Amino acid sequence: MANELILIVEDNDKNRKLARDLLQFKGYRVAEAESAEAGLALAAAQPPDLVLMDIHLPGMDGIEARKRLRADPATSAVPVIAFTASVMPQDRHQITEAGFDGFVSKPINIKEFIAAIEEKLAARGKAA
Repeated sequence: MANELILIVEDNDKNRKLARDLLQFKGYRVAEAESAEAGLALAAAQPPDLVLMDIHLPGMDGIEARKRLRADPATSAVPVIAFTASVMPQDRHQITEAGFDGFVSKPINIKEFIAAIEEKLAARGKAA
């Protein structure tokens, strides 16, 4: 792991800051967006190595944003991890059915959070 760019799409300031601080501590570069629309614009400008996508966002939700990332050839192969407090079985099923590459629940369990990021980047051949 060295210098990969992770895009955090999260409307809650505290959750976004915690994720950013943890990722930067581990050596990742971080881009941040408070809405799906802003996240899509950032991803189009500079495709990230991984996206952490909240599901419940103002405006467009994370599921629709993930579909749009997959539809764009520049971001179609970027892993997208659901970053959500929706942890009921039906929520997980909906997220899995939507094609997310992983799931990280809030509040964050630091070890699980970092492990999920490292696993997806390693699967992409990006992690050390």
